[in-house]
Amino acid sequence: MDDPQAARPNGLILAGGQSRRMGGRNKGRIPWRGKPLILHALERLQPQVHTLAISAQSSMDHYRRLGFPLLPDRHPDFRGPLAGVAEGLLWSQGRTLLCVPVDAPLAPLDLAVRLDQELRDSDAEVALAHDGERLQPLFALLRTSLADDLLRDLENGPQAAHGWFRSRRHVIVDFSDQPGAFVNLNRPEDLERMPADT
Repeated sequence: MDDPQAARPNGLILAGGQSRRMGGRNKGRIPWRGKPLILHALERLQPQVHTLAISAQSSMDHYRRLGFPLLPDRHPDFRGPLAGVAEGLLWSQGRTLLCVPVDAPLAPLDLAVRLDQELRDSDAEVALAHDGERLQPLFALLRTSLADDLLRDLENGPQAAHGWFRSRRHVIVDFSDQPGAFVNLNRPEDLERMPADT
């Protein structure tokens, strides 16, 4: 019998941001509905992937206790989430890479399946989620062949995820049936506003 894990992507939780709008607090450790955001992200992503890693720049001991590989950026200055994506592509070793941000605790449970289908059916290098109103570029499935080009471009400084991905062969995947899945908890007031039954 075929191993159902064999065709799954690897997963990467992007938890290396500076969290300026959260007053510099590490987002992954912020509690929401009784547990830190990193655990929400793990619970949403782990069933969809072969194995997981965490892109992080701080709270390394805390994240290490979760038992997953930690992937710090190679640059001492902050070069944005794509720096974490680049490390994830190198780590993934040929298996496609599914990325999600740590501050989106309601990420779609069918994210991997739907992005993977569109990626397979196209000649794209990256599949990007769209919530019906806007592109969600950090919810992405990428081919690891992008690693060298991304690392090279990051040597020139930070790259915007939206622009960089759209400069590559990409396919946009419609998730307008579940727009609430992409809500980001960027500010303290977002934590308070999110209704308990969302």
